[in-house]
Amino acid sequence: MSRPPLSRKEAREDSEHTPDPQIQDGTDAKAAQRAKAEGIVRTAMIFIMPLIIVGMMITGYLATMHSPAPHDMPIAVVGSSSATESLTQALEKAEHGAVAVQSADTALDAREQVISRDVAGAIVIDGSAATVYTANAAGATQATVVTSLVTPALLAEGLTVTAEDLVPLPDNDMAGLGAMFLATALIMAGYLPFSVLRSNSPELLKFRRIVPLLAGWAALIAGLVWVVTGPVLGVVTSDHYVGVLGVAWLGVFAVSCVQLFITRVFGPLGVIAGMFLLMVLGMPASNMSISVHMLPSFFGFLHDILPMAAIGEAMRSVLYFDGVGVASYLLVLAIGAVAGLLATAAWDKFRGRRHPEGVPTDVTMPSLHGGPRPKKKIWRYLSLLFFPLAMVTMMIVTMLGAMHQPTPRDMPVAVVGTTVEQAEETIAGLEENMTGLFTFTPYAAIDEEEVSTLVENRDLVAGLVLPSQNSPEFTLIANEAGSTSAYQVVAATFTQVASAQQIPLKIDDVAPLPDIDSQGIVTMYIAMGWILAGFMVVVVGANAAPATRPLRRMLPLTGIYAVFMSAVLWLIAGPITGAVEGHFLALWGAGIVAIFSVAMFALVLERLIGMLATIPVVGILMLLGVPSSNAALSIYMAPEWFRTLYDFLPMPAAAETVRSILYFNGDVVTHHLQVLSLWGLISLALVFVIDSLKPVRTEHDFGDLATPSATALPTPAAPATDKKLILTSTEVADGAATADERAPEPATI
Repeated sequence: MSRPPLSRKEAREDSEHTPDPQIQDGTDAKAAQRAKAEGIVRTAMIFIMPLIIVGMMITGYLATMHSPAPHDMPIAVVGSSSATESLTQALEKAEHGAVAVQSADTALDAREQVISRDVAGAIVIDGSAATVYTANAAGATQATVVTSLVTPALLAEGLTVTAEDLVPLPDNDMAGLGAMFLATALIMAGYLPFSVLRSNSPELLKFRRIVPLLAGWAALIAGLVWVVTGPVLGVVTSDHYVGVLGVAWLGVFAVSCVQLFITRVFGPLGVIAGMFLLMVLGMPASNMSISVHMLPSFFGFLHDILPMAAIGEAMRSVLYFDGVGVASYLLVLAIGAVAGLLATAAWDKFRGRRHPEGVPTDVTMPSLHGGPRPKKKIWRYLSLLFFPLAMVTMMIVTMLGAMHQPTPRDMPVAVVGTTVEQAEETIAGLEENMTGLFTFTPYAAIDEEEVSTLVENRDLVAGLVLPSQNSPEFTLIANEAGSTSAYQVVAATFTQVASAQQIPLKIDDVAPLPDIDSQGIVTMYIAMGWILAGFMVVVVGANAAPATRPLRRMLPLTGIYAVFMSAVLWLIAGPITGAVEGHFLALWGAGIVAIFSVAMFALVLERLIGMLATIPVVGILMLLGVPSSNAALSIYMAPEWFRTLYDFLPMPAAAETVRSILYFNGDVVTHHLQVLSLWGLISLALVFVIDSLKPVRTEHDFGDLATPSATALPTPAAPATDKKLILTSTEVADGAATADERAPEPATI
């Protein structure tokens, strides 16, 4: 039946409710343009976010630590006025600003200044004798540098030199890494929760709710630190439990308060700003891994105000110095906590006046596990708690557990005698005092060239050539570029052996490190950059642009990304920081393989457990990878099971690839690239299997976040891509119900 003609009134009313096709087409076109632009921006973020995070971390660490040099290192001198003046002039002339000499009234005063860490070392001159006082517990590197700086000048003055360590490191933490790793873990515990809190559950950021939560979180982490470092690992003894608990609680709370304000200002990007301030600047300025007197003076200023330095130095005071000097560092943390809370309260008040109607807050992360946003808040909050707790726990257990007692075990060393029998007799004497530390192999003098080749190829750590009629001294064939820590161990050990027999020792270094990598850390940081870049592309891509998750999109995107980031990391290591000279093509190609392979491995776990994949990925690739890499620490000084991981994990393969390219003409690159490629190929095959069993998610599932509650007034549903909560100024201040706990208003969702 045909429709009856409409009256004029009916036709007019019908035209008012029927959209104009041209207008409708224009609206659809604009919406399509917006969607296309948003897709481009989201895809670009896959490149931009890793570029910022990886770039600032690797640039910050390489720039400050690849070739540090002492400057204005404070040294106290006690002695007669003439002797003091003569020594001061000699030091200043010889070291060109490396030391800052200051007078002390008495020998006791000088020693107290060393113990209180007001000076890096002290020299007491008594007649023709000079005693150099240092404190290894204040930093083993600093003590070594002080001794190496002043000893030549003292000997030139005709003085007999004696060195004394006033505060040696304890046997349960002989490397002094306890304070450093505790500080690193506590900093992570302070800022890491905010990496997901702002984007997943912003209602928890309301001032009156977040402050007690942060206090409770700090208490939880302090208890965790005590359990792991005390009863489990034995790094902290019972007489230090209370001090460690107190510093840990205040440290985490202070960092959290600072990060809370940073998050208020920068929103979801606050974690990047916090990472830059707390870690990128904080680690070099902490005086933990390297003396702050060997960095630009700007870091000396940061050392006095940043929480990383305050936590590390406070832990150092408690663990090694019986609490001497701890008060000033606790004051820094207390001021930081108060300043962070006051700044946050002031910011909320300011925003409340400017936006009394409320401030939209994006919920950009539906869940950590990659599935639908949990309907019950308890599951969402538990996942939020589990993520940083697992990361901090792994950090302390693996890194501190693996590296707090770096003792050589079965380190392969050759002993070269005039005959094999002479070498065997010497080995029998050495093993009486070195059982289990070294694995000695006897060689005859005619095989000395073969030993040198084995050391250069890293099959042996060193070769000790015994004195003979033609060479009446010990010769140690060593390889500094092969492993800096192993080189230092064999050099120190066999220097003592030669000294005990009053025979000089000559060191023949077959591969010395260049001046631009005097600490031997370039290998580790370039490899670390490759690993970080590899898994970050997957983590960022899955959350910023889930439409790129299907393999047909992810594979070419990851390939382009690997080419781009590998080139960026070479630019950082080369022209930007000066830590590497040349080797572009080799490092670029190897970096592409490493980044792509790591990305495929991360993709497997992301497919299975979403953002929570960060936990096993970081645990396997970084926290297990670094101790087993032979880069931060010789593999012969790590626990036994890390030696097994050395042959299989990507981090050791990446580090040895970089080392081989930089210092050994690429001799073992092929083998280690095969290891990396195998990880990539197996992981890619697993992704194909996973994708064949379940559909690939290409958009976020925010569940019923935008659905009005039963008591709400009916309102039009918002687009699924615009997930916002509104927290009014009153709610932010007093902890009232959040938008997903109350009926939403039309403007809120």
